[in-house]
Amino acid sequence: MTFKRQLSNAVFFTSASTPNSLPADEGVEIAFAGRSNAGKSSAINRLCQQKRLARTSKTPGRTQLINFFSISQTSKLADLPGYGYAKASHSKQKQWLELLEYYFTHRQALKGTVIVMDIRHPLQDSDQKMIDWCVHYHCPVHILLNKSDKLSRNQAHKQLLSTQKRLPQESSIPISIQLFSALSGDGMDDAISLLKQWFDN
Repeated sequence: MTFKRQLSNAVFFTSASTPNSLPADEGVEIAFAGRSNAGKSSAINRLCQQKRLARTSKTPGRTQLINFFSISQTSKLADLPGYGYAKASHSKQKQWLELLEYYFTHRQALKGTVIVMDIRHPLQDSDQKMIDWCVHYHCPVHILLNKSDKLSRNQAHKQLLSTQKRLPQESSIPISIQLFSALSGDGMDDAISLLKQWFDN
């Protein structure tokens, strides 16, 4: 079975709200992170060629748990809570932070993090902090500049180059970036190729 077909067969596995509720730390996991409303859940759905695998909402902060999706017996995607949502209660933000810190600190199965950004507003402070976090925990990063369909092709490429220049130039981990559209599917094959490399390694 091709990897693309494996992704299309992804199913919801479990959700975790505390470190104790995380699934067994085994196999390979790739995490998806992003600011609220960057289109993280939509990107997961597009990559898995499913409409309702990850729940999407126009309401920021909908993903309040780590949601795990099984691709195979040994491979999972982890949909992390959206960050940068100021209206979430202080206690809720603290709970998310503690869960994510535990996840990045202890999760041996985690092999990479895909950070989804709105191409019109890339590298916000919270995005920078997530990248710094991944660098600190030696977790490779791949950035999807989502909603590229909202810009002309020329504008999108200018934004790609501009954002690329703002990324850490000397990092202890690989940091890559590409254009992507969860709506049109642009960039889907490149993203799937990168995911396959991470799962295979």
